[in-house]
Amino acid sequence: MKTNQPISDRLVRNLQWAWLSVAFLLVGGIIVWILHLIATAWTLADNLSASVGISIVAIPIFFTFMGVVFYVFWGLSHSGSDK
Repeated sequence: MKTNQPISDRLVRNLQWAWLSVAFLLVGGIIVWILHLIATAWTLADNLSASVGISIVAIPIFFTFMGVVFYVFWGLSHSGSDK
């Protein structure tokens, strides 16, 4: 016979914080990497158009992704307390 053990609220909260932290680290790392590409192109006197073009598109997309992740986290943390 299989028993359903309830998942603790603390475990769910810790998983939500872990998901949010990993998302922030991922997006932060990608933005730092793109800025490093621009700095490297500048240092090597290379054409900046590719690096700047990628950053103009990619950085707002990743900021939007972070906004969605934070919005979901905020919604789950506040609606979860209304049980």
